[in-house]
Amino acid sequence: NFTPTNQECFSMKCYDFDWQINEFMIYCRSTQLRDRTMYSYEQTLRLFERWCSDEHKIYSVDKVTENLIRRYITDLQERGKYTFYVNDLSKNKNYPERRRDFRKPVSVTTINNYIRNLRVFFNWLERDYVIKKNPMRKIRQLKNNRQAKVFLTDEDLRKLLGKFDKSYFTEHRDYVMILLMLDSGMRLGECSTLLVTDVELARKRINLRAEETKGRKDRTVYFSPKTEVALRRWLQFKDRYVESEYLFPVKEHGGHINVHNFETNFKRYINRIGLNEEYCPHCLRNNFAKRCLMNGMDIFTLSKILGHSSVEVTEQAYLDLTDEDISKQYHRASPLSGF
Repeated sequence: NFTPTNQECFSMKCYDFDWQINEFMIYCRSTQLRDRTMYSYEQTLRLFERWCSDEHKIYSVDKVTENLIRRYITDLQERGKYTFYVNDLSKNKNYPERRRDFRKPVSVTTINNYIRNLRVFFNWLERDYVIKKNPMRKIRQLKNNRQAKVFLTDEDLRKLLGKFDKSYFTEHRDYVMILLMLDSGMRLGECSTLLVTDVELARKRINLRAEETKGRKDRTVYFSPKTEVALRRWLQFKDRYVESEYLFPVKEHGGHINVHNFETNFKRYINRIGLNEEYCPHCLRNNFAKRCLMNGMDIFTLSKILGHSSVEVTEQAYLDLTDEDISKQYHRASPLSGF
């Protein structure tokens, strides 16, 4: 009988998929990555690990080749949504066959996220000398025809904001959150964790703490007098029902509202006014950016408010102008408009 030596045992463990994923997640935690980012990494890697073992009987990271990864990308494109799970428990719990989008094509954006996450993992393995040849080196992201950002018209916004019953704690809170995100451009994750002490009502600004921003830097955003009035009324309302340091707490326990719960609520509000589910809370940030540009704000200032790493990021993300937008801007700036 073959009995492996200690060195051979270590070598086998060193290449083991499960062991390396766990080591990678420990590394990610040490660099203080956000929980959402770590969840994305782990889901991607666990799916790939299971696909390798189930489809090709590959259980170690050193056996992964460029060709294998290309097969995986092709399989993602052909298989469709919700046809493969990390484990059978997840599959049995989620009832994928009942979903309306079951087997519909996986979006290019999603596949590109998988490619990016796999690249980070294998770059880490190469950097730590676990593997000699990086299978991701020649893998490029799929070409993605960029879709214009979803835009809420003035009429849509009036309908949305007019459909809240502010006598209910949840609806009053969500109404003010929507108003604030639309008026300040902050992300949902930043808004949901705000402390009351982060808000300077008199100066109409909010100080976003580095630990809650995507770029890990302190940032200041601003709001209008209309939002100031809504915030003052909300604070009075909130304090009658719950003691909490958070600006937007959950009534039952005083902790801040969960991002997923707000997203669920937002879908319900959108359905109330007859809009489809492509609208999500992030469209409020998109609307803020586009409206600022249309109203004459320079892109450098907008980039600072949004917390982007560069103006180029802002240009790529928010310069979606329709023919109607361009027409309005032209007539506003026409050299003969003042004659």
